[in-house]
Amino acid sequence: MSGVRVLVGTRKGAFILTADGKRERWEVSGPHFAGWEVYHLKGSPANPNRLYASQSTGWFGQLIQRSDDGGTTWEPVGNQFTYDGVPGTHQWYDGTQHPWEFTRVWHLEPSLSDPDTVYAGVEDAALFRTTDGGATWQELSGLRQHPSGPLWQPGAGGLCLHTIVLDPSDPKRIYIAISAAGAFRTDDGGLTWRPINRGLRSDGIPDPQAEVGHCVHHLAMHPARPGVLFMQKHWDVMRSDDGGDNWHEISGNLPTDFGFPIAVHAHEPETVYVVPIKSDSEHYPPDGKLRVYRSRSGGHEWEPLATGLPQRDCYVNVLRDAMAVDTLDPCGIYFGTTGGQVYASANGGDSWAPIVRDLPAVLSVEVQTLP
Repeated sequence: MSGVRVLVGTRKGAFILTADGKRERWEVSGPHFAGWEVYHLKGSPANPNRLYASQSTGWFGQLIQRSDDGGTTWEPVGNQFTYDGVPGTHQWYDGTQHPWEFTRVWHLEPSLSDPDTVYAGVEDAALFRTTDGGATWQELSGLRQHPSGPLWQPGAGGLCLHTIVLDPSDPKRIYIAISAAGAFRTDDGGLTWRPINRGLRSDGIPDPQAEVGHCVHHLAMHPARPGVLFMQKHWDVMRSDDGGDNWHEISGNLPTDFGFPIAVHAHEPETVYVVPIKSDSEHYPPDGKLRVYRSRSGGHEWEPLATGLPQRDCYVNVLRDAMAVDTLDPCGIYFGTTGGQVYASANGGDSWAPIVRDLPAVLSVEVQTLP
């Protein structure tokens, strides 16, 4: 029977939750890197035993950790980046060298076909890639050198490149999102980039339909339909049917269209999940009721999913990388909260149960379906 491994990054370490295909009983491993922020923890689609973790603290800087045995043991990798063609201009902190000047790695996205190739989105916004399992990293500097770069401004969380989406049908096509610049796409493997924000409207910037300046919170794609993208924005849930060239709003009957994560059902490309929160200043569920909202029509019409979730006095948030799906049938949906709970549904969201409680604030949740 297939199994599931849930990878959880928190403010104070990483946790690995495993279960068989029934997803009824869970084993918890951790904390790994206790006391460290683990902003993102993700496994390689090409090798289920290969995991990567973004580990950082304000005292000791940024490290990338790699595991080749499913998280049982780890080793730090990537003590040196090559930045803009100059080796060693920016370096990981390894106990003897100065801290790397970027604040943190927000997101790690392993290649769909090669376990040694990984993309890293960082703050301040830049994109790096390794092709040797994290030993060395090179910037894809065409993004940061885009003519719009001087106009990029930080969101409340910083000027972070927080989302990387790889097109399974075209290895040279990559989507990224930056807070608060917007979404960008490359069609040549990262050499050149263009903004893909047409149709987005944002208050608080001089031109609400500007090419850049929009605060995109997250992007999601179903692998069977790589041209269809879903976006949770700073206000508005959006959809594109042409690879990001044009966007239209699908917020529909949501109680609020502000939130951070967005995810797509593994087997139903038109089934989408979001977690609305009250507002950009009140980061908690409306009326203190934690609810996931599901659309089975690709947007516009949404239904609340509340069975098993707290429906009173709940004031947690769900961050942008803290929701994921498995590929079992029925599809499993998972999310973590800033209150330290990780909830799971083994039936596409119809009902939920906490699989672990009282962790540090959850920063990221990723899922591997195991053979």
